[in-house]
Amino acid sequence: MGASVLFVCLGNICRSPLAEAALRAEAERIGLDLEVDSAGTGDWHLGYPPDPRSIAVAERNGVDISHLRARQVGPEDFHAFDHIIALDLQNLSNLEAMRPAGAKAELSLLMDHVPGREGQAVADPYYGEDTHFDTTWQEVTEGAAALARKLKERHG
Repeated sequence: MGASVLFVCLGNICRSPLAEAALRAEAERIGLDLEVDSAGTGDWHLGYPPDPRSIAVAERNGVDISHLRARQVGPEDFHAFDHIIALDLQNLSNLEAMRPAGAKAELSLLMDHVPGREGQAVADPYYGEDTHFDTTWQEVTEGAAALARKLKERHG
């Protein structure tokens, strides 16, 4: 088994499922064996599918995410995943605060993996127009491609 990656945003219905989809597609494209999942730090949408606008933008880009269901990140995730990747600084801060002792997961921001975008958040499209979801898709795709290259170098 290759590496495992968990993407985390606030509600697990917009950015993190899109990042999960983008990394799955990129890993498949480059032949990288990865386990990929997503979760939220909040509990508002537990069990719900992604936002319809997220489903639509993923579909327009050849990926079906309609089967995904929101879940909340938990302490066990820090032991189960090699990499836990936040979509913004607030969620990264929340993850650092809840990280249990002895956790194996490396924490980072998705855009930390994109040269010149370190420390930046992926745009949150939730309160925006449909075009904001296109921007988010472009950002998670760029992040996923950079991350996949790093993981392929590290994990083969």
